[in-house]
Order: sequence, then C-alpha cells, then structure tokens
Amino acid sequence: MLLSLWVTTPTVCFSHPRTSNYKSVSPLPATTAIRFRTSYREKLTYLRFLGILDSNPKSTNVPSHETLDQILTIINYLKSKGFSDTDIPKLSTSCPKLFSSRLKPADIGPVFSFLTTDVAATTHESCGLILCCPELLFSNVEYCLKPTLAFLTSVGLERLNYPTNLNAHILNTRVSKLEAKLEFLRSIGFTNEESTKACARLPAIFGYSVENNMSPKVEYLLKGMQRSIEELKEFPQYFGFSLRRRIVPRHMHLMQRSVHISLKRMLFCGDEKFYEIWK
Repeated sequence: MLLSLWVTTPTVCFSHPRTSNYKSVSPLPATTAIRFRTSYREKLTYLRFLGILDSNPKSTNVPSHETLDQILTIINYLKSKGFSDTDIPKLSTSCPKLFSSRLKPADIGPVFSFLTTDVAATTHESCGLILCCPELLFSNVEYCLKPTLAFLTSVGLERLNYPTNLNAHILNTRVSKLEAKLEFLRSIGFTNEESTKACARLPAIFGYSVENNMSPKVEYLLKGMQRSIEELKEFPQYFGFSLRRRIVPRHMHLMQRSVHISLKRMLFCGDEKFYEIWK
C-alpha cells in the first residue's frame, strides 16, 4: 500500500500567536502528492516546501533516500493526528528534533494517548497544545506528564485541555518546579490552603520565576509600598503585572497625590482610565 502525503490548501489545525513565526514559502500545486515510492527529487522538494530541509538547491547537506522516508513517516503520522501542512513548518521551526531521522511514531504516540485520555483533549485541542509546546512530545508520560497533571488538578486547575500557551507549558513542567511556587508563597506567610487557592486563581504563577519575578515584587510590596501580605492574599494577580512598567509607576503616581487604594484598583484598569481617574 502506498502511503501518501498531500499538499493541500492550508487549513490551520490551531495556531497560537506565539507559534506562528515561520517563513512563508511558495505553495506547491494543490494536486501535488508525495508518495513513498515517488522520486527522490519530489520528496526533497516537498520537505523543502515544508521548511524541514534547507531550501537552497545548492546545499551540500543532502539527506539520503532512507532519511527522507523516515522524515516522511513522521510527517504522515502527525497528519494522521490532525496536523496540516501549514502546521508542519511551525513545528519544524520551534522543534527541529521532531523531524530527526532517528525519531519513530512509537516514540511520540504515548503523548497523544495521554492528551486524549488523561487530559480529555480533542484532536483539535491536542494539536493546539503541541503547537504551543512541541517539547510535550518528548516528555515521559508516566514519570513526567501524569504526575504533573495529577498535581495541577489537585490544586484546582481546570480546563487544561484548552490549547493555550500557559496550559501547554505547565503540563510540561516537572512537579518539583510547580511545588517551588507553593513553597515560596508559604514562606512569605500564606497557609497551605491560601497558597493553593492563589495558584488556582492565577495559574500563571506556575510559570513565574521566584528569584526574578515573585521575590522582587513581594519585596517592593512590603518595603516600597508599605503594604501587607494580607493584600497579596486578596489579590494574587499582583504577580502578573510588570514591576517596572506598571506597579512602580502607579504607586509613585498615587503617592505623589497622597492617595491610597487597593492593589486591585491600582493595577487592574488600563493606563488611560487609571490616569484619567487619578489626575
């Protein structure tokens, strides 16, 4: 039986804004088909079209016929899982090792099963999560992905099947790194329950650096603004705002006017509204 890969009119399975930075190429005719028994030149043209191989025809780094077939096997497998020709260049740009001649469908198959069965993601959502974080395909399901999913659900996170950049990356984060955020919150005065609720309200906390993001903001909250940890418990979204571009300028603006308001009122509205209210 011949295994075919068809170049069709682009239909994106899912595209997150941060995963669309790939070079555009001139499309092949819509009726072009690449078969495993087709010529070496046609396979080469197809893979160059997808951006997997160097598009320079004078390139001396030309793969063997066997290597081309192995790469085509992976592409065919990905397309069987819902990816389109327009998705492949994105994957190739963000994760070149996915198209290594050493990779086999059986190596990444368990991750698709995990997304479908454990995360309850549809084909569309699975494609989206992988486009956001292709490294998911190289994580061990039993030792990494399943423990992380269990931890995230235990702290109250839901809808992890939604194909967002945040969901994709925290699913691919080791439990030890996630726990470090809870430990930090407990170290500054949160109880176990309060730290869990804070992360459930702002899951992005799991992606923040304790040293470069959370700790400096807590220090400014306590020393720069003379506020309490209790205010942070009420508004953990504080961690999501830029210290340099949002928190400090607004605090200084209010201080010059002898105005004291809650963190939420200080940070939540846009610049235009904020500076209009507090002239």
